[in-house]
Amino acid sequence: MKHDFCISTEKKVCFMDMTASIAQLIKQSKIKNGMCFVYIPHTTCAVTINENADPDVRSDIIKHLNKIVPQDGNYMHAEGNSAAHIKSSMLGFSASIPVWRNALTLGTWQGIYLCEFDGPRQRKIIINVIKDDK
Repeated sequence: MKHDFCISTEKKVCFMDMTASIAQLIKQSKIKNGMCFVYIPHTTCAVTINENADPDVRSDIIKHLNKIVPQDGNYMHAEGNSAAHIKSSMLGFSASIPVWRNALTLGTWQGIYLCEFDGPRQRKIIINVIKDDK
């Protein structure tokens, strides 16, 4: 089952929690067991799974990604968003989450995040759920 939804990001760089939206899609799918694949079809944002209890974790990730890949680096790409391309490539464009008993199998503190590096923009998220109801 394929599902698409959009998120409007409000900042140049931010992490947007998608966990509740994806969990709702899983519930609606009525798939007992399987895999949920999250894919971001953009080159300047990414997806990651990380702690969702303390917002300082997201701030720390952004802060240190900015140190590793500064916005004002000596880049050749004419659009001025090379840092966003590099950061999104570092984090990746997809994530896989097992589905068990019609729910995402995430750790206690885990959340699924869209990682915006070139906002604000409208971003599309593609969810593909594969059924394995044996």
